[in-house]
Amino acid sequence: MANFGPKDIKKLREMTDAGMMDCKKALAESDGDMDKAVAWLRDKGMGAAAKKAGKVAAEGAIGVKVDGKKAVIVEINSQTDFVAQNDKFIALMDKVVGHAYDNSITDAEAINASTIDGAPFAEYLTQEVATIGEKLVVRRSGLISADENTAVNAYVHSNKQNGVIIEAKCDSAATADAMTATLKEVAMHAAAMSPSTLSYQDFDASFVEEETKGRIVAIEKENEELVRLGKPLKNVPQYISMSQLTDEVMVSVETALKEELANEGKPEKIWDKILPGKIARFISDNTTLDQEQCLLDQKFVMDDSKTVAEYIAEKAKAAGGTAEITNFVRLEVGEGIEVEEEDFAAEVAAQMG
Repeated sequence: MANFGPKDIKKLREMTDAGMMDCKKALAESDGDMDKAVAWLRDKGMGAAAKKAGKVAAEGAIGVKVDGKKAVIVEINSQTDFVAQNDKFIALMDKVVGHAYDNSITDAEAINASTIDGAPFAEYLTQEVATIGEKLVVRRSGLISADENTAVNAYVHSNKQNGVIIEAKCDSAATADAMTATLKEVAMHAAAMSPSTLSYQDFDASFVEEETKGRIVAIEKENEELVRLGKPLKNVPQYISMSQLTDEVMVSVETALKEELANEGKPEKIWDKILPGKIARFISDNTTLDQEQCLLDQKFVMDDSKTVAEYIAEKAKAAGGTAEITNFVRLEVGEGIEVEEEDFAAEVAAQMG
Protein backbone atom coordinates (compact mmCIF):
# COMPACT_ATOMS: atom_id res chain seq x y z
CA MET A 1 0.00 0.00 0.00
CA ALA A 2 1.31 3.42 -0.95
CA ASN A 3 2.66 5.59 1.86
CA PHE A 4 1.36 8.78 0.24
CA GLY A 5 -1.84 10.31 -1.06
CA PRO A 6 -3.19 13.14 -3.22
CA LYS A 7 -2.14 15.79 -0.69
CA ASP A 8 1.46 14.57 -0.86
CA ILE A 9 1.41 14.67 -4.65
CA LYS A 10 0.01 18.19 -4.56
CA LYS A 11 2.68 19.32 -2.09
CA LEU A 12 5.49 17.81 -4.15
CA ARG A 13 4.10 19.36 -7.31
CA GLU A 14 4.01 22.78 -5.67
CA MET A 15 7.57 22.35 -4.38
CA THR A 16 9.08 21.22 -7.68
CA ASP A 17 6.58 22.14 -10.41
CA ALA A 18 7.17 18.71 -11.90
CA GLY A 19 4.29 16.94 -13.63
CA MET A 20 1.66 15.23 -11.49
CA MET A 21 2.45 11.74 -12.70
CA ASP A 22 6.17 12.41 -12.25
CA CYS A 23 5.46 13.43 -8.65
CA LYS A 24 3.40 10.31 -8.10
CA LYS A 25 6.22 8.14 -9.47
CA ALA A 26 8.84 9.98 -7.40
CA LEU A 27 6.88 9.35 -4.19
CA ALA A 28 6.39 5.72 -5.13
CA GLU A 29 10.12 5.29 -5.77
CA SER A 30 10.89 7.05 -2.47
CA ASP A 31 8.31 5.17 -0.39
CA GLY A 32 6.52 8.44 0.35
CA ASP A 33 9.60 10.28 1.67
CA MET A 34 9.24 13.87 0.48
CA ASP A 35 12.95 14.78 0.61
CA LYS A 36 13.93 11.65 -1.29
CA ALA A 37 11.17 12.34 -3.84
CA VAL A 38 12.52 15.86 -4.42
CA ALA A 39 16.02 14.44 -4.90
CA TRP A 40 14.67 11.77 -7.25
CA LEU A 41 13.02 14.40 -9.43
CA ARG A 42 16.14 16.53 -9.41
CA ASP A 43 18.27 13.58 -10.45
CA LYS A 44 15.88 12.85 -13.31
CA GLY A 45 15.99 16.48 -14.46
CA MET A 46 12.27 16.96 -14.00
CA GLY A 47 10.71 20.32 -13.17
CA ALA A 48 13.32 22.26 -15.16
CA ALA A 49 12.55 25.25 -17.39
CA ALA A 50 11.47 23.12 -20.35
CA LYS A 51 8.79 21.50 -18.20
CA LYS A 52 7.21 24.89 -17.53
CA ALA A 53 6.63 26.02 -21.10
CA GLY A 54 2.95 25.13 -21.06
CA LYS A 55 2.14 26.77 -17.74
CA VAL A 56 0.10 29.99 -17.57
CA ALA A 57 2.05 32.88 -16.09
CA ALA A 58 -0.67 35.28 -14.93
CA GLU A 59 0.81 36.50 -11.65
CA GLY A 60 3.96 38.56 -11.27
CA ALA A 61 4.90 42.18 -10.69
CA ILE A 62 5.41 45.60 -12.22
CA GLY A 63 8.76 47.37 -12.07
CA VAL A 64 9.59 51.00 -12.89
CA LYS A 65 12.66 53.18 -13.08
CA VAL A 66 12.70 56.95 -13.52
CA ASP A 67 15.69 59.24 -13.55
CA GLY A 68 15.79 62.69 -15.06
CA LYS A 69 13.91 62.75 -18.35
CA LYS A 70 13.56 59.02 -18.86
CA ALA A 71 11.24 56.42 -17.35
CA VAL A 72 10.64 52.74 -18.03
CA ILE A 73 7.96 50.31 -16.87
CA VAL A 74 8.04 46.51 -17.19
CA GLU A 75 5.60 43.69 -16.41
CA ILE A 76 7.09 40.28 -15.67
CA ASN A 77 4.65 37.43 -15.16
CA SER A 78 5.12 34.34 -13.02
CA GLN A 79 2.81 31.43 -12.23
CA THR A 80 2.27 32.33 -8.58
CA ASP A 81 2.22 35.53 -6.58
CA PHE A 82 4.42 33.81 -3.98
CA VAL A 83 7.32 33.55 -6.41
CA ALA A 84 6.85 37.19 -7.46
CA GLN A 85 7.71 38.19 -3.89
CA ASN A 86 10.94 36.24 -3.47
CA ASP A 87 14.40 37.79 -3.62
CA LYS A 88 15.44 36.04 -6.83
CA PHE A 89 12.42 37.34 -8.71
CA ILE A 90 12.94 40.85 -7.32
CA ALA A 91 16.57 40.75 -8.46
CA LEU A 92 15.44 39.59 -11.91
CA MET A 93 12.95 42.47 -12.11
CA ASP A 94 15.58 45.02 -11.12
CA LYS A 95 17.98 43.71 -13.74
CA VAL A 96 15.42 43.64 -16.57
CA VAL A 97 14.11 47.12 -15.72
CA GLY A 98 17.68 48.45 -15.57
CA HIS A 99 18.49 46.74 -18.86
CA ALA A 100 15.47 48.33 -20.56
CA TYR A 101 16.30 51.73 -19.07
CA ASP A 102 20.01 51.70 -19.91
CA ASN A 103 19.35 50.64 -23.49
CA SER A 104 16.19 52.74 -24.03
CA ILE A 105 14.20 49.67 -25.07
CA THR A 106 10.67 50.63 -26.04
CA ASP A 107 8.65 47.42 -25.65
CA ALA A 108 8.67 43.84 -24.36
CA GLU A 109 9.21 42.36 -27.80
CA ALA A 110 12.43 44.33 -28.09
CA ILE A 111 13.51 43.26 -24.60
CA ASN A 112 12.98 39.61 -25.45
CA ALA A 113 14.94 40.04 -28.70
CA SER A 114 17.83 41.87 -27.03
CA THR A 115 21.19 40.76 -25.71
CA ILE A 116 22.01 40.92 -22.01
CA ASP A 117 25.39 40.17 -20.43
CA GLY A 118 26.66 39.16 -23.87
CA ALA A 119 24.00 36.46 -24.36
CA PRO A 120 20.56 36.36 -25.98
CA PHE A 121 17.90 37.54 -23.55
CA ALA A 122 15.91 34.35 -24.15
CA GLU A 123 18.81 32.26 -22.84
CA TYR A 124 19.18 34.49 -19.79
CA LEU A 125 15.47 34.17 -19.00
CA THR A 126 15.57 30.38 -19.43
CA GLN A 127 18.33 30.21 -16.82
CA GLU A 128 16.24 32.35 -14.47
CA VAL A 129 13.25 30.06 -14.98
CA ALA A 130 15.36 27.08 -13.96
CA THR A 131 16.72 28.95 -10.93
CA ILE A 132 13.45 30.47 -9.72
CA GLY A 133 11.38 27.39 -10.48
CA GLU A 134 8.46 28.84 -12.45
CA LYS A 135 7.64 29.92 -15.95
CA LEU A 136 8.49 33.63 -16.35
CA VAL A 137 7.37 35.98 -19.11
CA VAL A 138 8.49 39.52 -19.85
CA ARG A 139 5.08 40.44 -21.17
CA ARG A 140 4.80 44.21 -21.54
CA SER A 141 6.90 47.32 -21.14
CA GLY A 142 6.93 51.01 -21.98
CA LEU A 143 9.46 53.81 -22.27
CA ILE A 144 9.26 57.58 -22.00
CA SER A 145 12.31 59.56 -23.06
CA ALA A 146 11.86 63.33 -23.14
CA ASP A 147 13.55 66.69 -23.63
CA GLU A 148 14.38 69.32 -21.02
CA ASN A 149 10.97 71.02 -21.39
CA THR A 150 9.11 67.84 -20.42
CA ALA A 151 8.34 66.66 -16.91
CA VAL A 152 8.64 62.89 -16.37
CA ASN A 153 7.79 60.72 -13.40
CA ALA A 154 6.58 57.26 -12.38
CA TYR A 155 4.82 55.36 -9.65
CA VAL A 156 4.50 51.70 -8.72
CA HIS A 157 2.05 50.59 -6.06
CA SER A 158 3.46 49.03 -2.90
CA ASN A 159 2.21 45.56 -3.84
CA LYS A 160 3.88 45.86 -7.28
CA GLN A 161 0.61 44.94 -8.99
CA ASN A 162 0.25 48.13 -11.02
CA GLY A 163 2.39 51.05 -12.04
CA VAL A 164 2.47 54.14 -14.24
CA ILE A 165 4.99 56.21 -16.15
CA ILE A 166 3.87 59.66 -17.30
CA GLU A 167 5.04 62.83 -19.05
CA ALA A 168 3.83 66.42 -19.44
CA LYS A 169 5.00 68.93 -22.02
CA CYS A 170 5.78 72.30 -20.45
CA ASP A 171 6.57 75.78 -21.70
CA SER A 172 10.06 75.75 -20.20
CA ALA A 173 12.65 73.64 -18.42
CA ALA A 174 11.93 75.52 -15.20
CA THR A 175 8.24 74.65 -15.36
CA ALA A 176 9.11 71.03 -16.18
CA ASP A 177 11.28 70.79 -13.08
CA ALA A 178 8.55 72.37 -10.95
CA MET A 179 5.92 69.92 -12.30
CA THR A 180 7.86 66.73 -11.59
CA ALA A 181 6.40 66.19 -8.12
CA THR A 182 2.89 66.95 -9.38
CA LEU A 183 3.28 64.29 -12.04
CA LYS A 184 4.05 61.75 -9.30
CA GLU A 185 0.67 62.60 -7.78
CA VAL A 186 -1.06 62.14 -11.14
CA ALA A 187 0.77 58.83 -11.68
CA MET A 188 -0.60 57.66 -8.32
CA HIS A 189 -4.07 58.77 -9.43
CA ALA A 190 -3.76 56.81 -12.67
CA ALA A 191 -2.61 53.70 -10.82
CA ALA A 192 -5.71 53.87 -8.61
CA MET A 193 -8.33 54.98 -11.14
CA SER A 194 -7.35 52.78 -14.10
CA PRO A 195 -7.79 55.15 -17.06
CA SER A 196 -7.63 53.30 -20.37
CA THR A 197 -6.61 56.27 -22.51
CA LEU A 198 -5.44 59.87 -22.29
CA SER A 199 -8.32 61.76 -23.92
CA TYR A 200 -11.74 61.30 -25.51
CA GLN A 201 -10.03 62.17 -28.78
CA ASP A 202 -8.45 58.70 -28.66
CA PHE A 203 -11.84 56.93 -28.83
CA ASP A 204 -12.99 55.24 -32.01
CA ALA A 205 -16.42 56.51 -33.12
CA SER A 206 -17.86 52.98 -33.37
CA PHE A 207 -16.73 52.22 -29.81
CA VAL A 208 -18.47 55.33 -28.47
CA GLU A 209 -21.63 54.46 -30.40
CA GLU A 210 -21.77 50.93 -28.99
CA GLU A 211 -21.02 52.15 -25.47
CA THR A 212 -23.81 54.72 -25.75
CA LYS A 213 -26.36 52.09 -26.74
CA GLY A 214 -25.25 49.74 -23.98
CA ARG A 215 -25.35 52.37 -21.26
CA ILE A 216 -28.78 53.65 -22.26
CA VAL A 217 -30.22 50.12 -22.25
CA ALA A 218 -28.63 49.41 -18.84
CA ILE A 219 -30.06 52.58 -17.28
CA GLU A 220 -33.49 51.96 -18.77
CA LYS A 221 -33.55 48.47 -17.27
CA GLU A 222 -32.38 49.85 -13.94
CA ASN A 223 -35.15 52.44 -14.06
CA GLU A 224 -37.73 49.68 -14.54
CA GLU A 225 -36.63 48.24 -11.21
CA LEU A 226 -36.64 51.70 -9.60
CA VAL A 227 -40.24 52.19 -10.77
CA ARG A 228 -41.17 48.89 -9.16
CA LEU A 229 -39.52 50.01 -5.91
CA GLY A 230 -41.05 53.47 -6.04
CA LYS A 231 -37.66 55.17 -6.08
CA PRO A 232 -36.44 58.19 -8.12
CA LEU A 233 -35.42 57.34 -11.67
CA LYS A 234 -31.91 57.82 -13.05
CA ASN A 235 -31.36 60.29 -15.85
CA VAL A 236 -30.99 58.60 -19.24
CA PRO A 237 -28.22 60.51 -21.06
CA GLN A 238 -28.35 61.44 -24.72
CA TYR A 239 -24.57 61.19 -25.01
CA ILE A 240 -21.61 59.76 -23.08
CA SER A 241 -18.54 61.44 -24.57
CA MET A 242 -17.29 64.90 -25.49
CA SER A 243 -16.62 63.48 -28.94
CA GLN A 244 -20.41 63.46 -29.48
CA LEU A 245 -20.96 67.04 -28.31
CA THR A 246 -20.49 68.77 -31.64
CA ASP A 247 -21.00 72.51 -32.18
CA GLU A 248 -24.43 71.71 -33.60
CA VAL A 249 -25.36 69.71 -30.50
CA MET A 250 -24.21 72.45 -28.14
CA VAL A 251 -26.12 75.16 -30.05
CA SER A 252 -29.25 73.01 -29.74
CA VAL A 253 -28.60 72.49 -26.01
CA GLU A 254 -28.15 76.22 -25.40
CA THR A 255 -31.37 76.98 -27.28
CA ALA A 256 -33.28 74.42 -25.23
CA LEU A 257 -31.86 75.78 -21.97
CA LYS A 258 -32.87 79.32 -22.89
CA GLU A 259 -36.40 78.11 -23.61
CA GLU A 260 -36.38 76.40 -20.23
CA LEU A 261 -35.33 79.62 -18.48
CA ALA A 262 -37.99 81.58 -20.32
CA ASN A 263 -40.65 79.06 -19.31
CA GLU A 264 -39.48 79.38 -15.72
CA GLY A 265 -39.98 83.13 -15.93
CA LYS A 266 -36.31 84.00 -15.42
CA PRO A 267 -35.46 87.54 -16.68
CA GLU A 268 -33.37 87.38 -19.86
CA LYS A 269 -30.87 89.87 -18.41
CA ILE A 270 -29.65 87.24 -15.91
CA TRP A 271 -29.49 84.29 -18.32
CA ASP A 272 -25.77 84.82 -18.91
CA LYS A 273 -25.20 84.18 -15.20
CA ILE A 274 -27.28 80.97 -15.18
CA LEU A 275 -26.47 79.39 -18.55
CA PRO A 276 -22.76 78.55 -17.95
CA GLY A 277 -23.63 76.40 -14.93
CA LYS A 278 -26.44 74.60 -16.76
CA ILE A 279 -24.24 73.96 -19.78
CA ALA A 280 -21.46 72.65 -17.54
CA ARG A 281 -23.98 70.31 -15.87
CA PHE A 282 -25.16 69.05 -19.26
CA ILE A 283 -21.58 68.34 -20.31
CA SER A 284 -20.88 66.52 -17.04
CA ASP A 285 -24.04 64.40 -17.36
CA ASN A 286 -23.26 63.51 -20.97
CA THR A 287 -19.54 62.66 -20.79
CA THR A 288 -19.59 59.73 -18.36
CA LEU A 289 -17.42 57.57 -20.62
CA ASP A 290 -14.70 60.22 -20.67
CA GLN A 291 -14.87 60.64 -16.89
CA GLU A 292 -14.45 56.91 -16.37
CA GLN A 293 -11.78 56.05 -18.94
CA CYS A 294 -9.87 59.21 -19.95
CA LEU A 295 -7.10 60.33 -17.62
CA LEU A 296 -7.46 64.03 -18.43
CA ASP A 297 -11.22 63.98 -17.80
CA GLN A 298 -11.24 61.98 -14.58
CA LYS A 299 -11.90 63.78 -11.30
CA PHE A 300 -8.56 64.07 -9.54
CA VAL A 301 -8.56 61.79 -6.50
CA MET A 302 -6.83 64.31 -4.24
CA ASP A 303 -9.21 67.13 -5.21
CA ASP A 304 -12.39 65.95 -6.91
CA SER A 305 -13.51 69.51 -7.59
CA LYS A 306 -11.10 69.45 -10.55
CA THR A 307 -10.34 67.15 -13.45
CA VAL A 308 -6.79 65.91 -13.85
CA ALA A 309 -6.32 68.31 -16.76
CA GLU A 310 -7.54 71.24 -14.64
CA TYR A 311 -5.31 70.21 -11.73
CA ILE A 312 -2.22 70.08 -13.95
CA ALA A 313 -3.03 73.45 -15.52
CA GLU A 314 -3.55 75.02 -12.09
CA LYS A 315 -0.27 73.68 -10.73
CA ALA A 316 1.64 74.83 -13.82
CA LYS A 317 0.12 78.31 -13.57
CA ALA A 318 1.18 78.52 -9.92
CA ALA A 319 4.71 77.64 -11.07
CA GLY A 320 4.59 80.47 -13.60
CA GLY A 321 4.07 78.41 -16.75
CA THR A 322 1.95 75.91 -18.64
CA ALA A 323 1.89 72.12 -18.77
CA GLU A 324 -0.13 69.44 -20.54
CA ILE A 325 -0.01 65.69 -20.00
CA THR A 326 0.80 64.12 -23.36
CA ASN A 327 1.51 60.48 -22.59
CA PHE A 328 1.23 57.82 -19.91
CA VAL A 329 1.63 54.06 -19.71
CA ARG A 330 -0.28 52.13 -17.06
CA LEU A 331 0.32 48.40 -16.55
CA GLU A 332 -1.48 46.05 -14.19
CA VAL A 333 -0.30 42.49 -13.61
CA GLY A 334 -2.18 39.88 -15.61
CA GLU A 335 -4.50 42.22 -17.53
CA GLY A 336 -6.17 40.28 -20.33
CA ILE A 337 -4.74 36.88 -19.38
CA GLU A 338 -7.37 34.16 -19.12
CA VAL A 339 -6.56 31.54 -16.51
CA GLU A 340 -8.35 28.23 -16.76
CA GLU A 341 -9.65 27.06 -13.41
CA GLU A 342 -8.58 23.52 -12.57
CA ASP A 343 -10.03 21.07 -10.07
CA PHE A 344 -6.72 19.73 -8.83
CA ALA A 345 -8.25 17.29 -6.33
CA ALA A 346 -10.40 15.73 -9.05
CA GLU A 347 -7.43 15.53 -11.37
CA VAL A 348 -5.28 13.76 -8.75
CA ALA A 349 -8.09 11.39 -7.80
CA ALA A 350 -8.58 10.40 -11.44
CA GLN A 351 -4.87 9.80 -11.96
CA MET A 352 -4.56 7.83 -8.71
CA GLY A 353 -7.29 5.49 -9.93
